[in-house]
Amino acid sequence: MLVKTFGSAVYGIEATTITVEVNILAGTKYFIVGLPDVAIKESYFRIESALKNCDYRMPRQQVVVNMAPADIRKEGSAYDLTIATAVLAASGQMEAENLVKYIIMGELSLDGTLQPIKGALPIAIQARKEGFKGFILPKQNAREAAIVSGIEVYGVDSIKQVASFFNGDALLEQEIVNTREEFYNSLSNYDSDFSEVKGQENIKRALEIAAAGGHNVILIGPPGAGKTMLARRLPSILPPLSLHESLETTKIHSVAGKLAAADALVTVRPFRSPHHTISDVALVGGGGNPQPGEISLAHNGVLFLDELPEFKRSVLEVMRQPLEERRVTISRAKFTVDYPSSFMLVASMNPCPCGYYNHPEKECVCPPGVVQKYLSKISGPLLDRIDLHVEVTPVNFNELSSERLAEKSEDIRERVIKARDIQIERFGNKPDLHANAQMSPQMVRELCKINEAGQNLLKRAMEKLGLSARAYDRILKVARTIADLAASEEIKLEHLAEAIHFRSLDREGWAG
Repeated sequence: MLVKTFGSAVYGIEATTITVEVNILAGTKYFIVGLPDVAIKESYFRIESALKNCDYRMPRQQVVVNMAPADIRKEGSAYDLTIATAVLAASGQMEAENLVKYIIMGELSLDGTLQPIKGALPIAIQARKEGFKGFILPKQNAREAAIVSGIEVYGVDSIKQVASFFNGDALLEQEIVNTREEFYNSLSNYDSDFSEVKGQENIKRALEIAAAGGHNVILIGPPGAGKTMLARRLPSILPPLSLHESLETTKIHSVAGKLAAADALVTVRPFRSPHHTISDVALVGGGGNPQPGEISLAHNGVLFLDELPEFKRSVLEVMRQPLEERRVTISRAKFTVDYPSSFMLVASMNPCPCGYYNHPEKECVCPPGVVQKYLSKISGPLLDRIDLHVEVTPVNFNELSSERLAEKSEDIRERVIKARDIQIERFGNKPDLHANAQMSPQMVRELCKINEAGQNLLKRAMEKLGLSARAYDRILKVARTIADLAASEEIKLEHLAEAIHFRSLDREGWAG
């Protein structure tokens, strides 16, 4: 008897429906065709054991499993349940009448229980698009799939539940998630706040500018000055995610298997902080079965690189293109996948190997030339892509012991949202543009015009600091953001001067 069931394969952040055909004939062997990988070929042993432990039987005849389209490579163990239900139906142990109405996915344990899968959200979106009635999957993934309206989502614990459902012996409980309620209820649930940071008002100002314009920033200062603490609080002053951004971010985390069972949506902006030993592929994504990297997991959020010079140079260089294009394209011989990677880069570093160059109290013990050599680990083209270079100085005892409460993240976020609203209105006819940092060079010329006094100031700064053409654009973008924070239509001299001030690493003689 021939039976068809349906599963799904995820490529990039999009899903493709896979038809699983099972035919039972006279004979004794088990064949699986349609470009399966090793995990799928091994499914026979998991399925046989799971069926036996749930009081079903594996047919002792020839079982042929075809996974169509046959020219697409299928990978992973998530097809176990898809194949197992087709085997049960083809061998007459389960009714086959309603199988074609559902996408069925899940990895089987030997006792018949189900393990979670990756990519439940894009699979549910594609299933709704193709008109399937429902999606049956492991209970751990049910909430993330249930945020898709217009399709019934059933979370199950074992294959026995699935068989009982199709045989009409039991009903499955539909997972229902109110997407908008889920989204708005946990929109600003941040664990940390800027009010916890003593002093560092100039650094907070720099991060406020960065948040308002979506600018990349690097913090340079000695150990213990608070660089990491400040960076970790940056998401708390960014504008809340829109529902569209939330769904897009959730898709990426779903594909990477990073969503917890209790989570349905990613409702706060991601903060990713990879260790400096990370590889190129882990950062940008890829591998034999391409997976999103850290820069895609930071999409619509913040990527924090602590101790930037300690990262391998090759790792830092592969970020240059994604920083400009805000997406990563991973090409293989037979297919290409795109992952979005629109993130804010926040980096921190010590000014030298010992950490105390330019320290107000402690003396630097690095030999001559070492500071420059340390900074040269970061290439000029990468530094040009970082808009704000901010020097962080240690907080003195009086500020640390002060009882005065600092400004809350909520208050800073309000100013950031107002500045972003100005930018959204400015870029109203360009839906892909949300912040000043995303402006093209042509738009910078149109929207960041400065008067003659400003031109003279910028000319002197360019000549003295030896800035590149890209750094020129960055200064104008930052000045435009500072003007937006001040609700000024024009870029004034003080806005331009403050923007130039945030190019510390370009200053002549900064590193000796």
